[in-house]
Amino acid sequence: MNLTLKVWRQAHANDTGSIQTYDAKDIPEEASFLEMLDIVNERIILDGHDPIHFDHDCREGICGMCSLTINGVPHSKEKGITTCQVHMRKFRDGDTIWIEPFRAKAFPIVKDLMVDRSAFDRIIAAGGYIDVRTGSAPDANAVPIGKHDADASFDSAACIGCGACVAACKNASAMLFVGAKANHLNRLPQGHPEKDKRTLALVRQMDAEGFGNCTNQYECEAVCPKEISADVIAKLNRDYTAAAAREAVAD
Repeated sequence: MNLTLKVWRQAHANDTGSIQTYDAKDIPEEASFLEMLDIVNERIILDGHDPIHFDHDCREGICGMCSLTINGVPHSKEKGITTCQVHMRKFRDGDTIWIEPFRAKAFPIVKDLMVDRSAFDRIIAAGGYIDVRTGSAPDANAVPIGKHDADASFDSAACIGCGACVAACKNASAMLFVGAKANHLNRLPQGHPEKDKRTLALVRQMDAEGFGNCTNQYECEAVCPKEISADVIAKLNRDYTAAAAREAVAD
């Protein structure tokens, strides 16, 4: 396959950046999208130029680091997969592919296609955990959990924190991410004692990081590689309203 790449190049966060054009020649159809970029980078390096910088780690769709916007869609138009799981057979010979980083105020660009998503880490540090003494693993049936709650918690726990939901949202909202993290723990008996504290902390840290508001247009759900439902946003809104009301009464 012979392709034309339109790639966002930006030396650092304060650089203006621009789209640069590269030829991607003789790309195997069985190559993944990141392998295609590796091939292009090898040729760029041989020509004595700076390679295209992008994040990756597992290349198995479980870490979320391979966060690229492909032809205007975070992780590409393919449903339920990350960038590293996109294969070149999904494109046609002669195609022009536009490749850009995830764009959001809270995700400053580090270089080229790499962004700093440590805002997500700070949100998790604010309340995405349970304060319990772990000790040895309890018996599986020691804490009864209803199937509906167990399934809902498990589905939310699938979130890999890639940030596609933020990149797809016109407001750069992180409500799907925060909703998934809150729902994962709030649904479980172990998470109930700190439910209000956790919900308030997660939402307030999200706001402090500069993410926008949700306007319920569901772009986030459409691009999520783990296909997490926007229902977690509704659940987060209910939990936050109840927690804020109880906090106000307590004060």
